[in-house]
Order: sequence, then C-alpha cells, then structure tokens
Amino acid sequence: MVARNWVCPAGEVDLVVERGELTVFVEVKARASDRFGSPALAVDERKQKRLRRCAATWLAEQGRRASARTVRFDVVAVTGTRLEVIEGAF
Repeated sequence: MVARNWVCPAGEVDLVVERGELTVFVEVKARASDRFGSPALAVDERKQKRLRRCAATWLAEQGRRASARTVRFDVVAVTGTRLEVIEGAF
C-alpha cells in the first residue's frame, strides 16, 4: 500500500496500491446489510469521475506519467462480514 485516505481538491482515494508498473486506486464501500443492494452500487458515474480526477492528481504529484503506467480502478464492497473485490470495476 502506497497511500491510504489520500485527499486532494477533487475528493479522496481510500487506497493506492502499487506493484511494479501497476497502480491501483481502490474505493472501499461498506454497508451493514445488502438490503439496498451491493455497496458497490454507490460507486456511480459521478464518483468514478471524481476518482479519476484524484488519480490524475496523485500520479502528477508523484511524478508518474499515467501513459507510462498501468492504472486500474478497483472497488471493495463490504457487506456485514462479507468482502467482495471487484478488480477493474471501471
């Protein structure tokens, strides 16, 4: 893990993880139950745009060119004690 709860003017990224040339920006959503559906549904188009802006800012601040890296956006949905990892969610 490279960063946790990283904040920029566009918003916040829950986790930034790197392995080699891969940078993963992770959004974590948790709910006590799935009564209203998966917590992953909360990562809507507006939230995705915000995360993309944050990712671009993070990469620029770290001196990393997005074109030279593989970038992926994952969502971790926590429902009660169940954990679902959606790699490449958007």
